[in-house]
Amino acid sequence: MRHTEFWSRMESALGAAYARHWASHTVLGELGGRTPQEALDAGDTPKSVWAVVWRVLELPPVDR
Repeated sequence: MRHTEFWSRMESALGAAYARHWASHTVLGELGGRTPQEALDAGDTPKSVWAVVWRVLELPPVDR
């Protein structure tokens, strides 16, 4: 998964206006107490960050 696909999925799940805000302000324990944006900036793969976001948001399996 590329960063562009990650952000596309985030926008589909949360809406274009809210996705980046949520990703930069929501601290997730599964990401080591970081936000999704911080995890991406630190070099975590978009796929691994998406897996955590998917679980936290309780999205349907089709969005996995």
